[in-house]
Amino acid sequence: MTLTLSQVHGTQAPPLIEHTIGEALAQAAARWGEREALVSVEQGIRWTFAELLDRADAFAAGLLALGLEPGERIGIWAHNCVEWTVTQFAAARAGLVLVTINPAYRTSEAAFTMAKAGLAALVFVDRFKTSDYAAMVAEIGPDLPALRRIVCIGTATHPGWIAFDDVAGHADDAARARLAAIGPTLDAGDAINIQFTSGTTGQPKGATLSHRNILNNGFFVGLAQRLQPGDRLCIPVPLYHCFGMVMGNLACLTHGATMIYPAAGFDAAAVLATIERERCTALYGVPTMFIALLGHAKLDRTDLSSLRTGVMAGAVCPEPLMRGVIERLHMPEITIAYGMTETSPVSFQTAVDDPFDRRVGSIGRVQPHLECKVVGEDGATLPVGTPGELCTRGYSVMLGYWDEPEKTAAVIDAAGWMHSGDLAVIDAAGYGTVVGRLKDMVIRGGENIYPREIEEFLYSHPAVEDVAVIGVPDERMGEELCAWIRLRADSAGDEEEIRAFCRGRIAHYKVPRYVRFVDSFPTTVTGKVQKYLIREAMIAELAFATTNQG
Repeated sequence: MTLTLSQVHGTQAPPLIEHTIGEALAQAAARWGEREALVSVEQGIRWTFAELLDRADAFAAGLLALGLEPGERIGIWAHNCVEWTVTQFAAARAGLVLVTINPAYRTSEAAFTMAKAGLAALVFVDRFKTSDYAAMVAEIGPDLPALRRIVCIGTATHPGWIAFDDVAGHADDAARARLAAIGPTLDAGDAINIQFTSGTTGQPKGATLSHRNILNNGFFVGLAQRLQPGDRLCIPVPLYHCFGMVMGNLACLTHGATMIYPAAGFDAAAVLATIERERCTALYGVPTMFIALLGHAKLDRTDLSSLRTGVMAGAVCPEPLMRGVIERLHMPEITIAYGMTETSPVSFQTAVDDPFDRRVGSIGRVQPHLECKVVGEDGATLPVGTPGELCTRGYSVMLGYWDEPEKTAAVIDAAGWMHSGDLAVIDAAGYGTVVGRLKDMVIRGGENIYPREIEEFLYSHPAVEDVAVIGVPDERMGEELCAWIRLRADSAGDEEEIRAFCRGRIAHYKVPRYVRFVDSFPTTVTGKVQKYLIREAMIAELAFATTNQG
């Protein structure tokens, strides 16, 4: 079927899952009890599905014995580890709402999210790398009146704090009986997770997600990769984000695959060693992670022949990177996924048998049980091939922003459409392409320019490894284009050569006026480039130059 309007509907099969995450864990233990569910390489831990259920229930019963009630919020502030996952599933079994806190947060950010969600309990790791979480929690805790229980992964150094390994010991027969009684009272539509957005434009907002939202999304992301029992998924992406806890953990849970954490944080050497030793069949990552793996000295000495599929998401995948992933990482069935936290997260994904050009030139097609459309400024659905704002409707749309009804109403309209803020194009075959952010669109001399298009073009330059294009203010043109470029090893940068490469091949107004060569980009912990920081740095640099010239 050929589309004329930019509106697509996913298939209605298989049916949606209508039970809770806690029930999904019990079903997994019943179906695949002795299969390996979770491997943490750095911790030296291996658990079956039956063991994971037992540990989650023991921790959940301990939390209930410590006074927590279904519907209360429990925070998890830690790097990737088995304790994170136990907390995730224990919360689901007990009907607690899991608040996932970015490990990169510092005191003020963490305090804001903990207070906003009204945490009744917090599970955190004492320290990781240069972060002293214990010191931050000791500072924040007294200012959070709802916070009654603090559970420490590691050394519980403060009076009243409880060691993670001691929580299960608090459970008695009454707490275990209460846990068993809670399960049947929970509903798939209940809130189960609050994920705070990055807050690049103001304070972070807590996207509130239900069992139904994220359990189904994990299932369908796994289905697109053809995950099945026996598959082994390497998860180097952070668990606090949907990429890890939904697309990773919940995809494995619903398909009987094994969750494998190579290290506490992303480490290219650990990922390569884990794939070889654990015979991983699937791998997740953002483009910067795959670039690091392809550039690692040990790549060609590592046996990656077990790999088959996986997901790349979070940013555009340039053609040379996709070729490298397919050929050198042995991932012929790698998929591209697109979404946002507010849609649980994935709404578009390529198929394992999509042709190569679709896997680098699109975000795939709409996921089952969802509908997406591209609209203009007036809200009308646009013709195919016309860029506009991408909107999603269906089971995956969040319940709303926690305690923010006005901000929720600003993004979810009366008909239930979630407005993404992303500029996208849907073609006649139903494939989507994201061309930029509404707020990132550059207007130069009246011309609308989508930075993503310029980035895609510059990726074709043989010396360019990564690139970010932004607009900076200009008195005459309104805005001018600026490209920050990270070069490949052993390549030299020449601003005029980059501009010459562009001339005659893209429209003159799309040629960047400013070119800067950098060693790295400011990114979120999930690897997304923070363009607003690049823009701020360039505005400061250009203002400084103007002042000095004056």
